[in-house]
Amino acid sequence: MKNFLDENFLLQSKTAEKLYHEHAAKMPIIDYHCHLIPSMVANDHQFKSLTEIWLGGDHYKWRALRTNGVDEKFITGKETSDWEKFEKWAETVPNTMRNPLYHWTHLELKTGFGIEKLLSPKTAREIYDECNEKLQSPEYSARNLMRKYKVEAVCTTDDPIDSLEHHIKTKKDEFEIKVLPTWRPDRAMMVENAANFRDYVDQLAKVAELNISNFDELIIALRKRQDFFASVGCKLSDHGIEEFYAEDYTEDEIKGIFNKVYGGTELTLSEVLKFKSCMMIIFAEMDWEKGWTQQFHYGTLRNNNTRLFNQIGADTGFDSIGTFNTAKALAKFLNRLDSQNKLTKTILYNLNPADNEMIATMIGCFQDGTVAGKIQFGSGWWFLDQKDGMEKQINSLSVLGLLSQFVGMLTDSRSFLSYPRHEYFRRTLCNLIAKDIEEGSLPHQEMDFIGKMVENISYNNAKSFFKF
Repeated sequence: MKNFLDENFLLQSKTAEKLYHEHAAKMPIIDYHCHLIPSMVANDHQFKSLTEIWLGGDHYKWRALRTNGVDEKFITGKETSDWEKFEKWAETVPNTMRNPLYHWTHLELKTGFGIEKLLSPKTAREIYDECNEKLQSPEYSARNLMRKYKVEAVCTTDDPIDSLEHHIKTKKDEFEIKVLPTWRPDRAMMVENAANFRDYVDQLAKVAELNISNFDELIIALRKRQDFFASVGCKLSDHGIEEFYAEDYTEDEIKGIFNKVYGGTELTLSEVLKFKSCMMIIFAEMDWEKGWTQQFHYGTLRNNNTRLFNQIGADTGFDSIGTFNTAKALAKFLNRLDSQNKLTKTILYNLNPADNEMIATMIGCFQDGTVAGKIQFGSGWWFLDQKDGMEKQINSLSVLGLLSQFVGMLTDSRSFLSYPRHEYFRRTLCNLIAKDIEEGSLPHQEMDFIGKMVENISYNNAKSFFKF
């Protein structure tokens, strides 16, 4: 019987141990998609409690707490203390067995604080007090936590109207870890609500210091903001979409749609889809011009619980995997760009595992030999960034593409304690490859090559791909 969370956690053979300890474990971290709060890095934030750093903004944990019968006041309520919230989390953790939260919780305690006790109501107080005491030390500031986990670069997620002042300050401070913005222009194509769209365009006009009264001026303002992002070191865009959009449209139609929605009139579904289709192409062409990598996270049904969404707001745990038949639209979108020689490096993240094989085969249609792995099947994302989801993504990519060119893992997290997700991925990767070696499906004589491949997937491929 193996011990839980020892040095060979998730590693089921001597070959897996060798691949992980001699190759994967030593590699630095490039976290090329995350939701860290840039001001926390810029100000080298010191966390006041384990609750703040661990439970604040973590909708994975919030969903588990609700499922365990915990009242909302102990989750997002402002009237309850940090200890009361943590106590409820400690009561919940034993009930998360076989959920990745159980692994992540104890991996973060071990790597972050050196605590190997299991979290439960019996150990809650001593763990809480010990972690809080350590968090008072400068060693546990935001920047020092990044150093602790050997982070080399992170890419945050930022709206075109963001000032990026905190990225600029961090660079000016000569902080050795790159903290780069990522261009996330989703709101510039959210035309489902006319008033909200008008408000956003007016905000964009203000920060761009331009007048926006028509579609052409909207694009000019966005280009100006993209230039600004590039000047601060941005090299990636990111787009969070339900599905891919590839409706046919004319330039005159799009200009008319903009005038209609900006003027306060709600659009028809056909008009919404045409506008989104147009904006996606324009954004993709802008990325190609800059030499950026574009990322697409698709397949989410958001804010399903309207009662609690209205009470608590977005990104609080009421989203789910969606079912969208988007293959034809995705192919049409990529083909439009490729036919114009304007398809930049691209990463596709699906939320529904039923799309794994579709994505793994789709990316092969648009590789053109100019860049190794130019079109990427992104790592298991959100509900899929756990052992089973990672293994399914790795297997689909391996069978239908080239695992060797994969750019690897990311945290997609707001927490400075989430970097062990890279370790979790690397252990899973090493164990999966080692299983093939143990079975004779891969040659043990090629261990040097395989070890290098593990290092590449863990770090080197991302380093080369993004040119940080």
